[in-house]
Amino acid sequence: MRLGVLDVGSNTVHLIVVDAHPGARPVPQASHKSVLRLMRYLEPDGAISAEGVEAIVAAIASAMEVARREGIEELLPMATSALREARNGEEVLARIEASTGVALRVLSGEDEGRLTFLAIRRWYGWSSGNILLFDIGGGSLEIAAGSDEYPEVAVSLPLGAGRTTVQFFPSDPPTPSQMLELRAHSRQVMRADALPLFADQPAYDHVVGSSKTIRSLARLAGSSRPGATGDIVTLRRSELKDWIPRLGQLPAEARQALPGITPDRTFQIVAGAIVLHSVMKLYDVEELEVSPWALREGILLRYLDGLG
Repeated sequence: MRLGVLDVGSNTVHLIVVDAHPGARPVPQASHKSVLRLMRYLEPDGAISAEGVEAIVAAIASAMEVARREGIEELLPMATSALREARNGEEVLARIEASTGVALRVLSGEDEGRLTFLAIRRWYGWSSGNILLFDIGGGSLEIAAGSDEYPEVAVSLPLGAGRTTVQFFPSDPPTPSQMLELRAHSRQVMRADALPLFADQPAYDHVVGSSKTIRSLARLAGSSRPGATGDIVTLRRSELKDWIPRLGQLPAEARQALPGITPDRTFQIVAGAIVLHSVMKLYDVEELEVSPWALREGILLRYLDGLG
């Protein structure tokens, strides 16, 4: 069965096409991505501007051309924090459906955490025990933990890499004081809205990071070692800390020359690094493993489970 997952996020509109059936690992066949950076289209009242709506519609229409060309049998379309929180979100969704025929399902922050956690559990297996997950998107940070397929606790915080870049970094590159302000804000939000929820969790057997932002930072500052099913990529907090001031001194355009920093992440990678370092420090994490699977794989797996 050929399936497509269309992910309308805060930074990109991303379509992945896979061949899959219940009980089997999804096999990627095609991918199409448009970089949007929706946070730059937000009006002062929190609505997405007319220009931003046009950009979303055009990106989805382009993705649907690829979906038709690839012959997908079922499309799983979803949207995350940017549309979830936009003041005119309902109007934008209606416009998207009228223009492209795509009816997006808007995930809650908790849904994002739960489905990403499902993908992580399937990737690492039952033997991985109690897992702590960090996932940094463009609009939000998801933290989840548990020892089952779905997490026992999951929380979504407004600390995504794109959102915090727009909020705290008016200059490029950011100033040291702007970076300090973001660090203090991140820790304040995490202490108030996340840390208490995890107080009763037992010790973690694995700490895992997912999302393109974390994978990019791991390529820059992490390391890898051979594993049973491929290389195991890890990122140490100390190595990440060393890179933050160096990243902060470079303008966004220059960061593209660094390993792992792709053009669609270059403008928000500094904020993502600060948020990741903050959450690792607050949860006393010295090192995390980087998962190749994240939210889109979780969407696929839940759909396939329903077929089974």
